[in-house]
Amino acid sequence: MNNQSKKLRVILNCAIFAAVTAILAQVEIPLPLIPISGQTLAVGIAATILGSRQGALAMVCYAAIGAVGLPVFSGFSGGPQVLVGPSGGYIFGFIAAAFITGLILEKTRFTIPMALIANIVGMVVTLFFGTVQLKFVLDLSWNAALVAGVYPFIVVGLIKAYLASWIGITVRRRLVQANLVNVKKEEVA
Repeated sequence: MNNQSKKLRVILNCAIFAAVTAILAQVEIPLPLIPISGQTLAVGIAATILGSRQGALAMVCYAAIGAVGLPVFSGFSGGPQVLVGPSGGYIFGFIAAAFITGLILEKTRFTIPMALIANIVGMVVTLFFGTVQLKFVLDLSWNAALVAGVYPFIVVGLIKAYLASWIGITVRRRLVQANLVNVKKEEVA
């Protein structure tokens, strides 16, 4: 495969997973400050399938599309005000979480148990970014920020981490067989 084909594949992968994230963002359970949405499931799937760089790049694309005003964030919202608002930290956290989740898998193995560990770490990263911004934007105490920005998401986050691991590894294995993703040598054995 030539260099131009590789670049095109990266662009397409990022566009596909930015779109998947936008779609899953609309699957939400409303809560008082921050809704539970399918965005973090998409982040985990993207990182598990694409790895650190492409997974993070897909989330950068997602954030950029939303920042210019397209309604891709939860509740069909968009615009820079979302990124600087109470939920913006979670969106920035998606980028870091995708990178870290993918990096853990690249440094270990692309297996469901390792993907689960990596996705749980990614969940913690997302919750950290989100809670810090929530605290400062709404001028909350740390305890109030944790109550609003972390505790409601733990159980659902663990379920999404498992689903992202299972879906991501299953799809990745098929893409490896079809030679459609960059792979480590051990994965093709």
